[in-house]
Amino acid sequence: MPETFPNRPTKAIIDHTALVENVRSIREFIGPGTKFMAVVKANAYGHGAIECSQTLEKAGVEWFGVATLEEAHELRKNGIASPITCFGSVWPGQETAFFEHFVIPAIFSLETAKRLDEAAAKCGVEARVHLKLDTGMGRVGLRFDELEGFLQAIAELRHLRITGLMTHFAAADDLSQADFTGLQIARFKSSLELLRKAGIEPEVVDLANSPGAVVYPESRGKMVRIGGIMYGLGDDVLPREAPGPKLKPVLSLVTKVAMVKRINVGESIGYGRSYTAEREVTAAVLPIGYNDGYCRALSGLSDVLIRGKRCRVLGRISMDWITVDATAIPNIEAGEEVVLIGSSGDETITAAELAGISGSISYEITCGLGSRVPRIHIK
Repeated sequence: MPETFPNRPTKAIIDHTALVENVRSIREFIGPGTKFMAVVKANAYGHGAIECSQTLEKAGVEWFGVATLEEAHELRKNGIASPITCFGSVWPGQETAFFEHFVIPAIFSLETAKRLDEAAAKCGVEARVHLKLDTGMGRVGLRFDELEGFLQAIAELRHLRITGLMTHFAAADDLSQADFTGLQIARFKSSLELLRKAGIEPEVVDLANSPGAVVYPESRGKMVRIGGIMYGLGDDVLPREAPGPKLKPVLSLVTKVAMVKRINVGESIGYGRSYTAEREVTAAVLPIGYNDGYCRALSGLSDVLIRGKRCRVLGRISMDWITVDATAIPNIEAGEEVVLIGSSGDETITAAELAGISGSISYEITCGLGSRVPRIHIK
């Protein structure tokens, strides 16, 4: 049997009640008649794809979205039976695995369509795919103005069936670029008409990512793809000027004080001696660092919460440790709880706050939590 022993105290706590409540809130805001795709790629944005997907499926989510076949395979191995779309398309040699695991790939090239058709013919199955259009994102996707030629080229592929049409918004979170989002919607609708003229009626029509689904009702189609806001990461993703669903953070990041020490006037802390004490400081050393996803760009700029009070990070963040100013915490001792993301007393630190300091977005903060930070799932 594998050896077991207590973990160090650094951990991410995942609140499944909040996850389910967020889904309910989003559904109520969007309204009836639109299916819900839960985007659980990147380990459910760092929250734990398997455990979150199991909860979401029980909560009635109709569809799941992943980035890779490997992510889809993990869900299937762990009992997820709902439809899964793989946004990352099909790499050569993966074709039959998509059929075996009943995963629907997004495709955006003629070459991929031909490979899938050929593999489906050999296996005696139908290759069901979602066609992804580039309506202005400039990333992966068949250019919207090349769709007509693509449809002509695949007309003879007898084992390929387009069951979904999708695109991705470039700036739905920015109201100042509403005209461009409107242009993407118009391009998509014109493309859908081209499919219908070719005799193709997709079962799934989905344009909207999280901000699109919230801000642009005309983009909701038959299904919406909900990612970050499902995990309560809406502060820096949804426009503040627009109404939206009520959301609760799903993830908290906590640890405990490993050591308390005195730092005298003139003494420095950390690599490069970037912090020098101008007064006597009570420093608390915490067992978390940039390998755990608490990024180095937060050095000297972010706070943690101890007993409901903010304590500033001092000096450079190391791979495994950070040091914070705990002078305001009387009689602080090793073993006291520390909140890095979450609430303590009347204070709250969000992933969006850390993202704002480090010049990123909240998605990257939670996705970046390292594998040695255990996810503790509260169901």
